[in-house]
Amino acid sequence: MIEFRYDTQLLIEGTGLDEDKIKDYFMKNFKGDCLIAVGDDELIKIHFHTNEPWDVLKYCASLGEICDIVVEDMDRQARGLKG
Repeated sequence: MIEFRYDTQLLIEGTGLDEDKIKDYFMKNFKGDCLIAVGDDELIKIHFHTNEPWDVLKYCASLGEICDIVVEDMDRQARGLKG
């Protein structure tokens, strides 16, 4: 059984982005694992496993424009289903 079901990936485009502050916010406010937040002050790539991808998307959208959004259901994938 997968503890955190949704593999959530996206890009944040903006100004004054800070990957360390974003990582800290994720660790304090979201349950999940496999966090990657890398980039510079104008573009950050996010990768995170969570059960609440909608909360991740909402937070990231508050930082700038989000794009290249992928949310995959790893439980379905593990059972050989698409999604």
